[in-house]
Amino acid sequence: MKDLIPRGVIENKIYLIRDRKVMLDADLAGLYGVETKNMNLQVKRNIKRFPHDFMFQVTKKENLRLQIATSSYGGRRYLPYVFTEQGIAMLSSVLNSERAIEVNIAIMRAFVRLREILLTHKDLAVKVEALELKYKNHDMRLSEYDKHITAIFEAIKKLMAPPTEKPRRMIGFR
Repeated sequence: MKDLIPRGVIENKIYLIRDRKVMLDADLAGLYGVETKNMNLQVKRNIKRFPHDFMFQVTKKENLRLQIATSSYGGRRYLPYVFTEQGIAMLSSVLNSERAIEVNIAIMRAFVRLREILLTHKDLAVKVEALELKYKNHDMRLSEYDKHITAIFEAIKKLMAPPTEKPRRMIGFR
């Protein structure tokens, strides 16, 4: 199964949309080895299995953020669907092939790994904060050594903070 899909491939196809970790229909279809159109057709035939918290269609604004091209000349004509972890699990009941089963297992493992990484990140943040509080409570003069330790705490906080989006420059006339 490890030869089927490399570990990082699935993790790079998981996006955060509407505060949910999701995967695009086209990415899933590629992993399953089916056409996106056929996979979506199977989903629509079994739409009762896919409530809104399992699957939803992205908006134009979300589509631009994902930078997925749409074209009237052979590209995507409709906004893509995205599937949450539960929706991907439900896909295994709709797509019933050996490859679909193996891919589903790999995807579920990727979601579990992401959850574990996020929990570890939160635990690390709590520990760094506790160390910083412990250090600040010491009654010592601020020496050169103390300044370096303070700088280290600041650097760790910056590394742990999520990246901020830069404001985009307006295009066109104002």
